[in-house]
Amino acid sequence: MPLNAPAVGEVLLLRYMLNHTANTNKVIRLYKNDPDHTSDALTNATITECNELGYAPITLAGTLWTFTNIASVVTALYSEVAFTFTTGASVFGYYVSSTTASELLWIERFSGAPFTLPAGGGTIAISPRVTLD
Repeated sequence: MPLNAPAVGEVLLLRYMLNHTANTNKVIRLYKNDPDHTSDALTNATITECNELGYAPITLAGTLWTFTNIASVVTALYSEVAFTFTTGASVFGYYVSSTTASELLWIERFSGAPFTLPAGGGTIAISPRVTLD
């Protein structure tokens, strides 16, 4: 499914782009509830981050993104990141925030969500990608 930058994320992305707010590395997090991820009114308060055993958010270092421009379609791609759980979990998707979890930038629901891990845990791998056309 396509990612959504709700209103709060759009404002922050513009602030970063125009050097109004100091830019920092971003953090990718998994969420376990099912908010309306397409809503422009979505905020961090409506997302429930995973907190099962083994899970930890992952920092996306700004210097590790790669960029392509093919036929005027620009894509930023980050290498695969893997979240490891040591217990069962149901995960609906991921979201990206600034280093403080309160600043939601964008969210994406997994196709076919929720993704359910068995009682013994497992791994969820994501290759973050943002495309502008």
